Amino acid sequence: MNEWLFSVLTMVGGLCLFLFGMSVMGDGLERRAGSSLRTLLSKLTENKIAGFLTGLGVTAVIQSSSATTVMVVGFVNSGMMTLKQAINVIIGANVGTTVTSWLVAMTDIPGGASFVLKLLKPTAWTPILALLGLIFFMFCKSNKKKDTGSILLGFATLMVGMETMTGAVGFLEDQDWFRNLFLMFENPLLGLLAGAVLTAIIQSSSASVGIIQALTVTGAITNGAAIPMIMGTGIGTCVTAMLSAIGAKPEARRAAVAHLLFNIIGSVILLPFYWLVKDLMQPAFLAQKATMVSVALVNTLFKIIITAILLPFAGYLEKLVCRIVPAPQADDKKRVELDVRLIATPPVALQQCGVLIREMAEVASRAFKNSLRSLSDGSPELAKSIRDDEDLSDRYEDVLGTFLIQLSAEKMSQADSEEATKFLKVIGDFERLSDHAVNILESGEEMREKKLAMTEQASREFATYSAAVEEILDNSLNAFLNNDLVMAINVEPLEQVIDSLRDQLRDRHIKRMQQGECSIGMGFIWSDLLTNMERTADHCSNIAGSVIDTAHHNLNLHQELKAVRTGNAKFAENFENYTEKYALK
Repeated sequence: MNEWLFSVLTMVGGLCLFLFGMSVMGDGLERRAGSSLRTLLSKLTENKIAGFLTGLGVTAVIQSSSATTVMVVGFVNSGMMTLKQAINVIIGANVGTTVTSWLVAMTDIPGGASFVLKLLKPTAWTPILALLGLIFFMFCKSNKKKDTGSILLGFATLMVGMETMTGAVGFLEDQDWFRNLFLMFENPLLGLLAGAVLTAIIQSSSASVGIIQALTVTGAITNGAAIPMIMGTGIGTCVTAMLSAIGAKPEARRAAVAHLLFNIIGSVILLPFYWLVKDLMQPAFLAQKATMVSVALVNTLFKIIITAILLPFAGYLEKLVCRIVPAPQADDKKRVELDVRLIATPPVALQQCGVLIREMAEVASRAFKNSLRSLSDGSPELAKSIRDDEDLSDRYEDVLGTFLIQLSAEKMSQADSEEATKFLKVIGDFERLSDHAVNILESGEEMREKKLAMTEQASREFATYSAAVEEILDNSLNAFLNNDLVMAINVEPLEQVIDSLRDQLRDRHIKRMQQGECSIGMGFIWSDLLTNMERTADHCSNIAGSVIDTAHHNLNLHQELKAVRTGNAKFAENFENYTEKYALK
């Protein structure tokens, strides 16, 4: 009894090490391949083969079709990927997940094999990988090297867990109930159900197949029992994606349903065929004891066959999914959202943040330029569009700020961490641009309400000032959107010129008021306009400064801007050029 109890505890411990090692290795691979994931996804096309290969490649890297599918659900929910693209990627992910089973199968190389074959056995080099992983993880400062250490340590832990499991389950070989259990699973429906339930519990088809491989050492599992169980693991692994789609948009729910349907349809097609072959032909292979290699082979063949059957009909699968999950009613209001599922993949999450920030920049720029038009165009439609853009900018700031703070808690590479910091800095500046746009709009409305107007001279001066502010807005946005360091540095001299122009315009207006050419009421509005324009230029300077900060890996904006202004011949040259360009007549 005591021996049986300790064997069970050892088996559970081995399973825990196996699952933990798989998780650590997958997380490390995901972080290490972050930029590659971003590149792969950015090049994704509507082409079935491209999408399939993308799903296969990403899953082979991160060792989890569940993680890939959850990632895809997040992409669809955020608008990064269409449903058609998602289906192709999900199909590829089902094949990519078979890589783990072949790594595990290599542990079954017999001890009496040749020296070359022994070198292929993962346990032969697991101690070396564990030592290298420990050195990288504990003694290296680089995040990339630490991630490499995590990958190696995760793989070593996975293999130790597998060895522990296979060593502990030996006691089951003499247990009649265990043999009878797997004889029962030779019934295709019961085997399918067992595989689905096991995978739904541990939420990893790779781990489920690994457990089946470990249990083959007992000799109680035949290939006839293993095949339907392997079919069931494909259905059980869909639980993770289905859970992740709860509360998501219909497109994301469709992606999760597509994953489930793909595996169900594949099993519905192949299970009756397998049943007929089993009962009518009774091939000897089904009665033979399963091995780690035969399980890996069956797993791979099953996934390849259903892919070959269903990939050509991906379009019909898309139509079926759309019928099951109908589209919502059209909503004219602009939706601004980021899917929290993307946080698990920081490089991709940052890419989507970048997409939204580009949209936010365009909204803020449009609002500001329209506000300058509103000084002469008092149409209600223009005023409404400016206020709508300001509301939209507020929503962008709320969504992006919340998401980026959550993302900052994740482990990221230094480059990704700096990019996240840059994004957090600039969203406030973009939001303030739209606030100043509304302030300028209100100044124009006040002028019309009080029947006030600028003098001819003031109009010419304001036109010069407006041109300078519009140029700094365009330059700072281009510097940010294109990550152009040269253009970012050139923003600062223009900001200094705008500060000087503000002071000159105030002095000139005071003289006009003293000479009775302009009213005090118009003087207040003039002061508000100058202040909002100057502060807009300040925020443009901050946006360009964030580009400079990131390029120099320095988060101290004031220090970087001071370095740009002092002892810089190019700054002095640009300052003179802008001073001449925007000189007041």
